[in-house]
Amino acid sequence: METENNINPTGYDDVRPPVVHTGVIGWIRKNLFNSWFNSILTLIVLYALWKIIPMLIQWAFIDGLWMTGGAQCRAESDGACWSIITANFRFIIFGFYPQDSQWRPFVCMVLLTALLLVSRNRRYWKKPLGLAWIAGLIIMGVLMYGGVPGLERVESDKWSGLPLTMLLSVFGMVAAYPFGVLLALGRRSEMPAIKTICIFYIELIRGVPLISLLFMSSILFPLFLPEGLTINKILRAQAAIIMFTAAYIAEVVRGGLQAIPRGQYEAAESMGLSYYQKMRLVILPQALKIVIPPTVGILVSAFKDTSLVVVIALYDLLATAKSTLSNPEWMGFSVEAYIFIAIIYFICCYAMSNYSRRLERELETGR
Repeated sequence: METENNINPTGYDDVRPPVVHTGVIGWIRKNLFNSWFNSILTLIVLYALWKIIPMLIQWAFIDGLWMTGGAQCRAESDGACWSIITANFRFIIFGFYPQDSQWRPFVCMVLLTALLLVSRNRRYWKKPLGLAWIAGLIIMGVLMYGGVPGLERVESDKWSGLPLTMLLSVFGMVAAYPFGVLLALGRRSEMPAIKTICIFYIELIRGVPLISLLFMSSILFPLFLPEGLTINKILRAQAAIIMFTAAYIAEVVRGGLQAIPRGQYEAAESMGLSYYQKMRLVILPQALKIVIPPTVGILVSAFKDTSLVVVIALYDLLATAKSTLSNPEWMGFSVEAYIFIAIIYFICCYAMSNYSRRLERELETGR
């Protein structure tokens, strides 16, 4: 006879909640060994890692040298010679900037990084942040160039290394983005003259490599200036980067504008909004959110393309590393130098990619 405790008052069998977490073993079985083909690939990759990683650790850390000269690296060890970085760190980072004044570009990099980190939070996108950027730009300009009491003047020809890379990339991307948006709007304009000019500009710039624009800005453009008038080489390179990047951003934004349903345009027009209000309040917020991934891809490429300024005798981070390798004492250690530069580029590019994913999550509306 069943007791009262064994009787389910609802009349239904007990049903356990579904399992949400599969655990480590379950994840491995689901993602790495879910078929015979994936199982073979997983085993091959694990075998390759088992062979490569110990050798890499042995070369990079166990046999690596950190605080020696180039001759000692060749004579004492078969491992990595990280001494090329430690011995030339200041030159690789700051380039030809006067050594006794290198604290100035260092402060500029710290200030620029701080402004970028604060700007990541959309809660601070207000007037005080804009004023902070203006003040920061003035301070960075004064520190880099000098020419005021207490600061020796340093010509822009000596600006090099990581500060130059950050200068060209950050301000190039910041200026190119709104310019690209305007070009995209102009290409979709109903005014034939504006539409023709924007199409001609976009197709012309996209049809030539960046290196040709840099060459023209440095060699050909000064020929058309009046005698005695010169424009700073860094400004000319910055303009070329902005023009090139804006053309690609324009096409990405145009794709986002075309992805917006026609009903959104009609709804904005039915509310009596002007063209400016319609684009600012209804269309562009949706279009720019859609194109965040491809836009970030273009900005990442623009950041890496700043290394091309070496063709006009501007020494960015990669160029200063190459200059170090031209020293006979450090010839033959290019792998270590390029690994160091690659890590810096990876950190910067990953930061941009990570912020774009965060921005996508914040702007996600569930549609």
